[in-house]
Amino acid sequence: MGEVNNPSSKLSEILRPGSVAGKLLRRRLISEFAAVGEDALHESYQSDTIKYRVFAGTWNVAGVTPPDDLNLEDWLDAKANSYDIYVLGLQEIVPLNARNVLGPTKSSAAMKWNSLIGDALNRFTGRRRDEEEGAGEAQEAQRHGKHLFRCVVSEQMVGIFVSVWARSGLRRHVRHAAASCVGAGVLGRLGNKGAVSVRFMLHGTSFCFVCCHFASGGKDGDTQLRNADAADILSRTTFRHGGSAATAPEELPRKILDHDRVVLLGDLNYRIAMDDAEARLLVQAKKWSMLLENDELLLELAKGGSFDGWREGLVTFSPTYKYHLNSDMFYWCIDGAATAAAGNRDKQHRAPAWSARLLPDQHVELHA
Repeated sequence: MGEVNNPSSKLSEILRPGSVAGKLLRRRLISEFAAVGEDALHESYQSDTIKYRVFAGTWNVAGVTPPDDLNLEDWLDAKANSYDIYVLGLQEIVPLNARNVLGPTKSSAAMKWNSLIGDALNRFTGRRRDEEEGAGEAQEAQRHGKHLFRCVVSEQMVGIFVSVWARSGLRRHVRHAAASCVGAGVLGRLGNKGAVSVRFMLHGTSFCFVCCHFASGGKDGDTQLRNADAADILSRTTFRHGGSAATAPEELPRKILDHDRVVLLGDLNYRIAMDDAEARLLVQAKKWSMLLENDELLLELAKGGSFDGWREGLVTFSPTYKYHLNSDMFYWCIDGAATAAAGNRDKQHRAPAWSARLLPDQHVELHA
């Protein structure tokens, strides 16, 4: 693809989740969670469970500030209006340069992404309410926040950003929200890599979502670096105590694995453990099962180790990395044919892989 001189055009081409990210990721990012109601906490022999539908999504946005008119409705499946909670994890919301890594941890980019998310979630529910209830009732409902989504918690560490949204009617049951950041980048501590974790209590059930950006690289030993990132994040992440009369501070979980429901998501950077040329041929032929037999993350999940107890839903879609702008064509592919011409910039890009992943623990029920 040629150079794009118009900056706004370039941004809109890079950031079109409906064309790529929504198609690739949405199928495996929907889960139903059972939460124990508060009244059930006082019953010794009987409890009530309530099922909630949760949308969790991950997206590496390549350090590009989104345009003001970016529409996230397709990616968030907002038209379905069928989710109770959204947990969205983004990576590289700012370029990972020295200024951003060593500078202030907060940025206007996080505020802009949160604004776009809120617009997408509430714009369609507002339109739907107009159609179903009539304009007068819709305006009254909007004044009272009925059916609208509200941000529960959001947190940024350099390029990693997490935002959690819940339906307004459910918001009062989502309590004790908190975030914890762990840097695992330069010197093993800086925030260019690492994780932002968020936790909250829904009724009487604790949830933790861990948005990660692991070490990159395809050399020998780089897989072990990613495994070490996972172990380090699970070990070092700690939530401060906090509570109320309904939930004493000491009853709140502090470590990731202490929570009732845990989901790890993000740009985990795992590659295909085979020769790049061979991997590209298999991608061209859409032999996903053969590629997945050599997927580094699936191999690590089978071994246990840092990922003991974690699992992944069935992967039935094409690799998530890396595409020409505004298309579903891989960087090294033109009109369906692999390109290896001398001097071609695409030649320098690694073979496609499933970098964006979502790993729930064994207590989470997945839906395609």
